[in-house]
Amino acid sequence: MADLSERVSRVLELDATFPATKHVGRVEVRRIRMLAGTPSGAHVHNGPVFGAILAGRVRYVIAGGEERILQPGDVFYEPEGSKIERFDALDHDVEFIGVFPLEPGQDAAMVFV
Repeated sequence: MADLSERVSRVLELDATFPATKHVGRVEVRRIRMLAGTPSGAHVHNGPVFGAILAGRVRYVIAGGEERILQPGDVFYEPEGSKIERFDALDHDVEFIGVFPLEPGQDAAMVFV
C-alpha cells in the first residue's frame, strides 16, 4: 500500500486574515440552498462568512470589488461588515456551505442594505 502522503492531497484554497483579532467561541456550518434566479439582495453580515459552492453558479460582488462567477468547488470569504452587493443564483439552483465563526453569545445575522 502506498504511503499515506501519496494517497491524500491537501490544497490551500483560501487564506483570509481578519482585520482584528476575533475571539471565536463557536462556529456554525450551514447548508444553504437558493432557487435558480434568486438574488440575495445587498446585505452585510455581523461576522465573517466563509463558504464553498456545492452546486449551481453564483454572481458574487463585494462592494468595491470585481464581479466573480462562483461555481462548484469555488470558495469565498465575506469579511465582517463588508457590503455584499450580489450573491445571486444564476441559471440553476444553488447549494453551498456557509461557515460562520461566532463570538461567545453571538448569533449569525445579516442586514439588507
